[in-house]
Amino acid sequence: MKTVSLFAAALSAVSAPALAQPLAAADSQQVLANVVANEKAIGDTALQIWNYAEVGYKETQSTALLQSRLKAAGFTVRAGVAGEPTAFVASFKSGDGPVIGVLAEYDALPGLSQLAQPTRAPGTGPAGHGCGHNLFGAASTFAAIAVKEWMVKNKVSGEIRVYGTPAEEGGSGKVYMVRAGLFDDVDTVLHWHPGNANSAVQGPSMANISGKFRFHGKSAHAAGNPDKGRSALDGVEAMDAMTNLMREHIPDRTRIHYVITKGGKAPNVVPDEAEVYYYVRHTDPQIVKDTWQWVTQAAQGAAM
Repeated sequence: MKTVSLFAAALSAVSAPALAQPLAAADSQQVLANVVANEKAIGDTALQIWNYAEVGYKETQSTALLQSRLKAAGFTVRAGVAGEPTAFVASFKSGDGPVIGVLAEYDALPGLSQLAQPTRAPGTGPAGHGCGHNLFGAASTFAAIAVKEWMVKNKVSGEIRVYGTPAEEGGSGKVYMVRAGLFDDVDTVLHWHPGNANSAVQGPSMANISGKFRFHGKSAHAAGNPDKGRSALDGVEAMDAMTNLMREHIPDRTRIHYVITKGGKAPNVVPDEAEVYYYVRHTDPQIVKDTWQWVTQAAQGAAM
C-alpha cells in the first residue's frame, strides 16, 4: 500500500497548513498511521471496484461502495449531484475554515477486462480498469478519511470533501459538477493519478471536445438494388478521410481520435444509419475549438 500511504502524506502536507498551522512531522505521522490502520479496507475496496469494472455513468456499485465507506467514517454524503446518478459529494466539517476537495474517479473502460493479477489475463467481462481508477477512488476516499480523523483528534477547523466524479473516460463528468457550482466555495482541489512512480508534477492538461456524428442514408439490398441505396457508412468514411488529410495542417501536439460506433448490420445491406465518435485534444483550448470546427465542416461536407 506504499502508493496509497504516500498519497495520504501528500494530501496531509497540502491540506493541513490551510486548515491550521504548518504541518509538523508528528501530524504527518498521524495521518500515515490512520492510512496504515485502514490498509486492508483500502485494498479490499480497490479490488471490489476492479471487479465491478463499470463504465462511465453506469458506476452504480462503485459509487455506492465509496459512499458507504465515507458514511461509515462520519461524512455527510449527497448522492446524484449535478444530475449525474453516480456522482456524489461527501463532506466532513469541523468548524469554520478552508474547504479542501479531493477528487475520486472509479469508471472503467470498455473492452479491457482483466483478472486481478500482474500479467496479462483477459477476463470475460465487457469492461476493465485500464487507468487504475479502482485505486484512484479507493485511495482518495481513505486519504480523506485519514485527514478527517487527524482533524478530529487535533481539533482542526475546516472542511474536507470527497468529490465522486463519474465518467472521466470521455464522459466529462466533472464538467457538469463545475457547472452546477459544486466547486464554487472550495479553496483547493487535489487531484492525483495512479502511476509507476510517486511524484508531484506540474504541467498543463489537454482541453478536449468530443461528439458523435450520425449520418442518415437510405437502405437497399447491396446485391440486388445497390443503386437504390444511399450509404450512411459512406458518409462516415468520407468524413474520416477528410479528417485524416487535415492532420498535416493542424498545430503540433493536436490529437484527433475517432471510432466508428455504428456501421451497419450486414455487408449485403446498404446501411441507412452510421455513427462515428470523435475527440479533439490540445493544451490550448482555442486550438481545440478551431480544429473541432474543421472536423465539423468535414462532417457537413461528407453529408452532401
